[in-house]
Amino acid sequence: MQESFVYIMTNKYRTTFYIGVTSNLKKRIVEHYDGAGSKFTTKYQLTDLVYFETYTDINQAIKREKQIKNWRHDWKINLIKELNPTLETLDYG
Repeated sequence: MQESFVYIMTNKYRTTFYIGVTSNLKKRIVEHYDGAGSKFTTKYQLTDLVYFETYTDINQAIKREKQIKNWRHDWKINLIKELNPTLETLDYG
């Protein structure tokens, strides 16, 4: 079964977040960095990966993505800080 990922991108100031889902995290992050990820990530220069979760079921990943997208901003920051306390850019490769 193929892995799926829920991930969070942010800008260099850590003020805006994008939550996405993909089956190829490395490729998707490169797309965001190159400006081909989404209009939102390009507009707000969201090029830094700060959080991701791995799933074996794409449906569970999509469900989780939708859940996080509905959270308040501070809840998203707290989630990220559970695994990445300093909000550093993560190595995805």
